[in-house]
Amino acid sequence: MLRIAEEVSTALEEGRAVVALESTLISHGLPYPHNLAVAEGLEAEVRAAGAVPATIGLIEGVPVIGLNGNELERLAAGGERVRKLSRRDIGAAIVDHADGATTVAATMALAAAAGIEVFATGGIGGVHRGAIHSWDVSADLTELSRTPVLVVCAGAKAILDLPATLEYLETHGVPVVGYQTSEFPAFYTPQSGLPVAAVADNALTAARMWRIQRRYSAFAAPGGMVLCVPPPAQYALDRDVIEAAIERALARAEAEGVRGPSVTPFLLAAMAEETVGESIETNIALLRNNTRVAAEVALRISELG
Repeated sequence: MLRIAEEVSTALEEGRAVVALESTLISHGLPYPHNLAVAEGLEAEVRAAGAVPATIGLIEGVPVIGLNGNELERLAAGGERVRKLSRRDIGAAIVDHADGATTVAATMALAAAAGIEVFATGGIGGVHRGAIHSWDVSADLTELSRTPVLVVCAGAKAILDLPATLEYLETHGVPVVGYQTSEFPAFYTPQSGLPVAAVADNALTAARMWRIQRRYSAFAAPGGMVLCVPPPAQYALDRDVIEAAIERALARAEAEGVRGPSVTPFLLAAMAEETVGESIETNIALLRNNTRVAAEVALRISELG
C-alpha cells in the first residue's frame, strides 16, 4: 500500500536518520511556484544536516514516503485538484486514485507506518478558539496521543486556543518539551506565557527523552512527543500585534461563515494580509529552523540506536 522511496527505505534499513515532512504546505500553504521552492529548501536543510528527507503525500491514490521532484511539483502546481488529507481522508483518496497533501495527523500516521520516528512541521493544530460551541478540535491532537512520532514544531498555530490545546495534550499523556526554552511558543512569537512540561537544552537530550519515552514500558505512552522550537528571534513577530491580527482574522471568518477544514487555511491567509506578508516570512523561517532541529535530533536518535 505504501510506496517508500529507495533512498528512504535504504536509510531506514541501515538505521540512518530520516525526517518526515508534510505536504499541505506545498499545496495549501503557499502559492506556486513559491511553495515548490520552499519544499525543496526544507529537503535541502535535512540533507545539509546529514539526514534523509521524506516528504509524504498521495499520488494517484498511492501513499508515497519520499516524494520525488516531479511529484513535489505535481502537488505544488495542482491547485484545487489536490485534496487536503487528514487521517480520516486517506482511505477515500486511495479508492478515488486522488492526489493528496497530508496534514500533520496524516503525515504522522503514514510516517509511523513506514518506520519514521521524527517529523518536522511548522505548527501543530489544536483546540480552536470557541471550541466550547463548535467542538472544533484538530485531529493532530488525537494522532499525537496514539502515534509514536516525535513532532518538531514551533508550538501550535497562534490562531488556536493555546491553553486548551496544552490541557488536551496533558490529559492524553503527550509530552510537550521545549527546545532551549521553558515557554510554549506561539508559532509567530516565542512568548505565550504558558510553560512546557520539560526542557531539552540540546538535540541529544531531546533524543534521549524520546528513546526513554518509547522504550521503557513501565511509563511509555503509546503516542508521540511534541518538541517545541521558538521561531528565530530575527523573524519573530510582536505578540500584541499578532493577537490583534488574529482577532480581526477570526472576525472575518465568522462573518463569512467559514467552518470545518477550511478554517485554518482561511485564517492563515487572513493573517498574511493583516501582517502585510510578515507572517508568511516568519512561517517559512521557522519551518527551516524546525527542519534543521529535527534533522539534528534524528541523527542523535540514530546514534543512540
